[in-house]
Amino acid sequence: MQDELYIRRCIELAQKALGRTYPNPLVGSVIVHSGEIIGEGYHHKAGEPHAEINAINSVINKDLIPESTIYVSLEPCAHYGKTPPCALKIKELVFKKVVIGAMDSHDKVNGKGKKIIQDAGIEVVSGILEKESVELNKRFFTYHEKKRPYIILKWAESKDGFLDKDFKPTSISNSLVNQFVHQLRADEHAILVGTQTALNDNPGLTVRNVEGVNPVRILIDLNLKVPDNFKIFNKEAKTLVLNSIKEGNEENIHWIKIRKDDFISDLMDILYQEQIQSVIIEGGRFTLQQFIDANLWDEAIVIKNENLILEKGTQAPEFHSEPFKIETVRDNTIAFHTSRMV
Repeated sequence: MQDELYIRRCIELAQKALGRTYPNPLVGSVIVHSGEIIGEGYHHKAGEPHAEINAINSVINKDLIPESTIYVSLEPCAHYGKTPPCALKIKELVFKKVVIGAMDSHDKVNGKGKKIIQDAGIEVVSGILEKESVELNKRFFTYHEKKRPYIILKWAESKDGFLDKDFKPTSISNSLVNQFVHQLRADEHAILVGTQTALNDNPGLTVRNVEGVNPVRILIDLNLKVPDNFKIFNKEAKTLVLNSIKEGNEENIHWIKIRKDDFISDLMDILYQEQIQSVIIEGGRFTLQQFIDANLWDEAIVIKNENLILEKGTQAPEFHSEPFKIETVRDNTIAFHTSRMV
């Protein structure tokens, strides 16, 4: 039970960096001596010290380390990247014991970190709160195991199931839900829209109502119909334009050619190559329906304005899924769906 308590604290710490560590995973670490936490830390962003190093650095009396247990939500890394391997640091300091939440399926780690520590004669326990530790890094694991981003579908509809009024941009969600949507953008790696949504709404797709990092913007514009003075091309965020005509880079804009046939498969390959670990699909009905029909989604968030009747316009996607959770925010409901077992 004590091991679970400390791994849960690791998870809490790791969540503080949600949306900021790409392409690295979220990791938290706690160091315990005689039942007391003497150090803790988490990975803040790629290129900076990992969670274990931040936890070690926070320990005031380093003499206690050889008699301490270090807890970490994800297997310590075993390879040199922008920082040295954490497994070697744990070995060097001769911790008494190491407790791991989830093993790292990344091919550069995948048991190697645990083996380095065990070979040094240090006791290692893994799989503590494994389900919760894997859920913490659902984006990271999906990206490395399925070779595609973690996909979140999101749209807002009226009570009678329309995305707009008379095919013109229409405000559907309330101000509190808009804040939730901006937090969602800050938490995820990228956001994707299609040509029609870009033309109709001229969205900036940035984080404005909360603090956070702007997601990478992905525009599907096969025939390059979106004018270059639209907000999606401003310098506030990196933008990938997937099209059938041109490729190349212009400051923060990256033009990437994609085939019109077998489009979804090509898209997944491109986003994997671009190291996009998660993406919100915030397009119109056509784009959303493509992902739904291909059964290519991990979560769906459906916002409904229970007091709004639009009668005519773009119909919401055809989507047959039972939500696992519904939240009420004033006159809006937010239904949360998952393609996985909860």
